[in-house]
Amino acid sequence: MKRFFVGVIISVLYCFSMLPTVRADYVLPYPGFMPGNKLYKVSRFLDKAKEPLYFGPLSAYKYHLGLADKYLVEAKVLFEYKQYLLAVDALARSDKEFTMLPRYLVQAGKQRKDVSLFEQQLSEAALMHKQILEELLVQLPDTFTWTPEKSAATLLPLKDLLQSSVTIRSNVL
Repeated sequence: MKRFFVGVIISVLYCFSMLPTVRADYVLPYPGFMPGNKLYKVSRFLDKAKEPLYFGPLSAYKYHLGLADKYLVEAKVLFEYKQYLLAVDALARSDKEFTMLPRYLVQAGKQRKDVSLFEQQLSEAALMHKQILEELLVQLPDTFTWTPEKSAATLLPLKDLLQSSVTIRSNVL
């Protein structure tokens, strides 16, 4: 009986070892607090307050990539809910964070650190960002005029802004 259980355990372990391994593609974060939430301003403040804690080039790279992802997801959700003015602001923040990333990898390379995995991660992130932005390009109008009640209207060239963001991500590749 003891040999039977040992045989079953070995068989089960062998079967599990033969399962193919799964590699997940680049995954964007779940959207955090959105504009209108009471904790949104606190979240934005904490994003800025944490920056000095990431003082090495690789940790700064991870921090800014996380913010670029977070702001892109925020922009995507806001675009989907037709909150174009807020979405354009979030997209601009994502672009700003994303443009900083190659600089940190160059700094780490100058310090003779192996950045090959980080370069691969940046390429995957750029592809994922481009995919989302290109989906938005198809869904959104070319321009949108935001007209507040008591001030002048603002023309938002949505297609141009999204295309500019795609170009920023393409330059990384």
